[in-house]
Parts: sequence; structure tokens; C-alpha cells
Amino acid sequence: MKFKYLIIIFSVFIIVIVFVTSLLPMIISGQGSAVTFRYITLPLLLFMAVLLICMSIFFFINYRLFSLLEREDWPALAYYLEQKIYSKGRYSDRYVRLLASSYLVISDFQSVLKLENKVLSAKSSLISKNVLIFGAARVLSNNHQEAVVFFKNNLGKCGKNDKQWVHWFYGFSLLLSGDFRQAEPEFSSLALTSDSILITGLSAYFLRNSIEKHSADSKNCRETAENGRERVKNALNNFENWQKEKEKMGSEIHIAIISKYINEAGKWIFNKDSADPPLYADLPVANGNSGKKRK
Repeated sequence: MKFKYLIIIFSVFIIVIVFVTSLLPMIISGQGSAVTFRYITLPLLLFMAVLLICMSIFFFINYRLFSLLEREDWPALAYYLEQKIYSKGRYSDRYVRLLASSYLVISDFQSVLKLENKVLSAKSSLISKNVLIFGAARVLSNNHQEAVVFFKNNLGKCGKNDKQWVHWFYGFSLLLSGDFRQAEPEFSSLALTSDSILITGLSAYFLRNSIEKHSADSKNCRETAENGRERVKNALNNFENWQKEKEKMGSEIHIAIISKYINEAGKWIFNKDSADPPLYADLPVANGNSGKKRK
């Protein structure tokens, strides 16, 4: 639904509440409603009016941003946010996250790194809040060694909600760079202890299908993978519930870039028919056009 329609519906809802709140005491109490109106209804009406005005102001201030998001015009959205951040110096978490995500969608990975450097100078605290987005730019542009270093340096700096995902992407970057020896303990730990079903399943999947053949103790690696697999099966019971877990986080950019692997991991966990893909299959890595400037 369009943003403007949501605002209209919300405004109508507020107005209806205002009228009902105003008229109902008069209908019920008759002459005695004056006291009720003065001490209860009037403050409520004023609160509703202020709320409506604030919502309207917020919508009109952000109308351009909302309309670009609605149209999914990512190059135009990136330009709009560049003006907000670079020209006006508005380094807010929302603007930085949206701009970095817009760059990733249009595969302008160099601009993500440029943004990171600007943020590091202007408001470094935003780096730790957006580790997954800035790290994803390195993964997608095939800078796997840089991704390893970046995620490793931010393991203890990210927010609580992102901590396990940063650990997982650290292991994933090690895997992509061919360092199976160091990737194994990362995925093994997550497969056995993570409280995220997706992280548990993905870790078990890569242990079994990519790391086991390179492991110094392939039997232990396989057992760990199977333990992680059983944790997911016991928690979700079927593939459909796995897909629902994925959909809950579908709007997150770090989930979008590994969507194929989440699907494949789910099929492996719940014994769906699926050939094990090569490690790089369907990973949206940079091509010859990556990093080109927008026209």
C-alpha cells in the first residue's frame, strides 16, 4: 500500500476517534458532560490533534524519501541520500543504512566503501551499527580477504542483535577465501550454540557440504553438522517453517545476499531433493560492471 494512503487512513482513524470521544460523553451524560469534557475529553482531543499534526509534518518532510522507496528507484534514492549525508552532513543511522543498502542493490560496492570511510571520520559509532552492510560490500565484490579482516576486527564491536551474524559472515568469508581450517571452528561453534535457527542451519550445511572434505577430523565435522541439523529439525519440524524463518528477516540486506544458500540449507536439513551447489553458485558477486558510477 502506498505511503500516502497509509497516512490518509491513519488521519481518518484519528479524526473518527476525536469525534467519538467528543460526542459520546455528551450523549451519555447530558448536562453533566461538561466536567467530563473539560478534564478528560479535552486533553485527549488535544493529544490526538498534536499526534495528527506531528504525523502530517513527518510525512511531508519525508515525502521524497518515501516515494523513492515506494518506486524502488535505487539510483535516485542513492543520489537523494548523498545530498542529505555528504552535502548537509546528516549522518543518521537511518540515512547511512539506506544509502549503503541502495549502493548494494545497484552493485556500486566502491561507493559503499567510500561511505564507510566518510562515516568513520564523521560518526564512527555508525560503523559498528552497520557491520553487516559494510562487510557485505566486501563479500559481494570478491574482496574475501578484506572481508575476513573487517569482520574479525568488528566481532566484539557490533550490536547484540548482529553479533552472531557477524560471526557467521566471518566464517563465511574465511570459507570463500579458501581457509577451511579456520572456518571450521567458527561454523562448528555456531551450529551447536547459536540461538538463531538460520545461523544454526547454515553453519551445519556448510560444515557438511563444504568443510568436511577439507577437515583434519572429518568424522567430528560431520557429527557436528548432523547435531546442528537435528537442532533445526527439532525446532521447526518442516521445510515450510524454515522458509517462514527466512521470510521474517527477508528485508535485511545480509539475508538477501545469501538467500540461495538459505534455501539450499533448508532442503538439505529436511531432506528435500536438491543437488549440492558449488560454493560460488548463485552468489551475487561482482561482475565486470560492478562499481560503475551511476549515470
